[in-house]
Amino acid sequence: MNELLAALPTYLAAHLQLSLAALAGGVVVSVPLGVLATRRPRAGRPLLAVASALQTVPSLALLAFMVPALAAVGAPSIGWLPAVLGLFVYSLLPILHNTTVGLSTIDPAILEAADGVGMDARERLRRVELPLALPLIIAGIRTAAVWTVGTATLATPVGAKSLGYFIFGGLQTRNYAAILVGCAAAAALALLLDGLVHLLELGARRRRRGLVVAGLVGLVGLAIAASLPTLRQAARGGPRPLVVGAKPFTEQYVLSRIVAGVLERATGLPATTLDSLGSTVVFDGLRSGEIDAYVDYVGTLRAVILGRTDVPRDRAAATREVREALAREGIAVAAELGFENTYVVALPRAQAEALGLEQIGDLARHAPGWTVGGDYELFHRPEWQAVVATYGLRFASERSMDPSLLFEATRSGEVQVILGYSTDGRLDAYELVPLVDDRAALPPYDALVLAGPRLVHEYPAALQALQALAGRIDAAQMRRLNAAVDRDGLAPAAVAAGFLRELDARP
Repeated sequence: MNELLAALPTYLAAHLQLSLAALAGGVVVSVPLGVLATRRPRAGRPLLAVASALQTVPSLALLAFMVPALAAVGAPSIGWLPAVLGLFVYSLLPILHNTTVGLSTIDPAILEAADGVGMDARERLRRVELPLALPLIIAGIRTAAVWTVGTATLATPVGAKSLGYFIFGGLQTRNYAAILVGCAAAAALALLLDGLVHLLELGARRRRRGLVVAGLVGLVGLAIAASLPTLRQAARGGPRPLVVGAKPFTEQYVLSRIVAGVLERATGLPATTLDSLGSTVVFDGLRSGEIDAYVDYVGTLRAVILGRTDVPRDRAAATREVREALAREGIAVAAELGFENTYVVALPRAQAEALGLEQIGDLARHAPGWTVGGDYELFHRPEWQAVVATYGLRFASERSMDPSLLFEATRSGEVQVILGYSTDGRLDAYELVPLVDDRAALPPYDALVLAGPRLVHEYPAALQALQALAGRIDAAQMRRLNAAVDRDGLAPAAVAAGFLRELDARP
């Protein structure tokens, strides 16, 4: 818990910075658009329709869409910018809607009186319409503020620092204290921001300047607090810290911290980790230089990054193909770690023994009545299509879920079969047995440490240090490292530090 609380101020400030920046952008854009919508109803109806349509897009999908959209125009594609843009889009509707309603429901007699005393259109808007509509406009801002703070927890998969770090990481490692810290901090921040905007709303309704000043002072104070970490970093100057990416499962958290530790020793620079990134997001970040290193797998790189749908029979040839393709992107394979983390088709041992299931093909006669579970990517990937085609499997249903929940789903009976990871320590903890892929439908998934252009060109010593990891982790050891987090409750950073100490002690 002490480690979580120590990290909380940094992520809380980052979360607040995202929320306030998106909310400010929403106000600046939505209020003028609301004025336009009331002045020109033909334009107003499409504006509200577009804003409403954008609100129906799932928030995580909207944030993820920003990554390729920004990459296509050469802008930073992971981190703060895509997160802010996605949150900004989500903040538009309540402010735009309340602005149009507030302006269009003003008593016509008041507007006639303003015209009667000689006010022009701009003066009437500034001195009469906006002041009367202001309480309702602020109510829309208040709604947008709470939505934005809540949605900002989903910024973690696109590489932005937020309180989602605690929630996503806690889910993957079954660290319920981390989930509680993240949720409680997000709720407290939403309540605080809601309260400050409510002061503005009350001040506008009751014409009490003191309440307005108090609300504004509080919001400015929050903005300053959110900016302090960024300002301190800018004041320190020096080279940008090295960044190591990680996908959303335990093994990646452990390996990213091992890689970060090696990089810090080799360069003397601080190395930070970006957790819970999708496969394409983390690779795009490496290619663009926003991420300096991460661990990926041959099968994933061939299928998701290179677009290959075939299953190679020669493991060495598959790795060579990936190396050559990455080299054309300016990316180096710094080390082959020495283990393979392939997908495995697994089910409870008691069930497998009772039904005599040993090979994947044995599932064919049971699949029509069963549900299979997999991670978010699996059922969209060619590997799954290869398994289905090779073994003729037709399950009653396919359920995508967070990898951390797959194992519990087998225990509760919600799924009968899962596609897990071969080095996952929870296979033993949940007494699951992997079935033999006797027809070699799944490609090799050898783990590779990838180094981005910055490491390749600017830090040759770091590249050499990463090469020392080659062949140093086998599958059994990786399972033990994963189990230390998933079963024993240790932090990934502590497990990584222990591994590095053991590595130092080896000849």
